[in-house]
Amino acid sequence: MNYKIRKAAQKDMGQVLNLITELAVFEKEPDAVEITEADLKRKGFGSTAEFDCFVAVVDEKIIGIALVYTRFSTWKGTVLHLEDLIISKTMRGHGIGSALLDQVILYGAELGVKRICWEVIDWNTTAVDFYERKGARVMRDWNVVQLDEQGIKNYITKIN
Repeated sequence: MNYKIRKAAQKDMGQVLNLITELAVFEKEPDAVEITEADLKRKGFGSTAEFDCFVAVVDEKIIGIALVYTRFSTWKGTVLHLEDLIISKTMRGHGIGSALLDQVILYGAELGVKRICWEVIDWNTTAVDFYERKGARVMRDWNVVQLDEQGIKNYITKIN
């Protein structure tokens, strides 16, 4: 399998969105994706880009992505967050996930980050095993905490 890993371009965002949607379906949340191609183009490029994205490409078709952004840890300093590592279902098992993860790790080292972190859904044992084989520590004693848009609104009504 001949594929190329490169930094994403604005023109790639339609295909990137397709993979994001494919992941949402896989994670049993097919209607959860609210972001648009235009949002990705606006938020991912220019002087105020909010994320970086690497893509795996075969014959101009994007078959995998790794979307990352920096954040700040009060314990460590600058860290890199891997929001999603997605390989199209039909392309798994060809080393593409490893190549994208390698790119993320190299990028984090280039930035000089103190940690690279991400979440993995607990029932995706294939992904959990993959990350553990790569040397990542899956911290099963931590819980992800979120407030969605409605939760934010509800919270604000309680404090006003």
